[in-house]
Amino acid sequence: MLKIFTSDDTHLTVEETNGTWKINKEDRDFDIKPAGKNKFHIITQNQSISAEILEIDEAGKIFTLKINGNTATFQAKTEMDLLLEKMGIKTKGSGEVKEIKAPMPGLVLDLFCNEGDTVQKGDKVMILEAMKMENVLKSPGEGKIKSIKVAQGDNVEKNQLMIVFE
Repeated sequence: MLKIFTSDDTHLTVEETNGTWKINKEDRDFDIKPAGKNKFHIITQNQSISAEILEIDEAGKIFTLKINGNTATFQAKTEMDLLLEKMGIKTKGSGEVKEIKAPMPGLVLDLFCNEGDTVQKGDKVMILEAMKMENVLKSPGEGKIKSIKVAQGDNVEKNQLMIVFE
């Protein structure tokens, strides 16, 4: 599943399963043909659409398209992007981490980093115990730790700021 957000904060849910497309849970058939460099001709639901890719920001997953003469900017978010956002883990472009918030209420059992440390994507940063389960929290990207707002033995609430990166 992919959510596409527009500049006016509306969104579409786009899903593809075995060649079948759904937009906002409605089946859609697309006939897409190249029509030049970064240009496409699309036929869907008996409508003809002219589309051109004007700009792509791969790190931010932001696309600027010209559709039937109108320019629009879209941001794509995968299920993982939405989950990280829901957990309060924010990132800057290109994998650089901004902060880590508690994904759930719990107890900080252990910290594996210190202020000033540089962490890479996937490095263990702490263990958070929640509902009698130990959850290893890993860095979602690379960055240098500016400050740690919790200590071993602290109880945290959901979305509480725990680590800030430079």
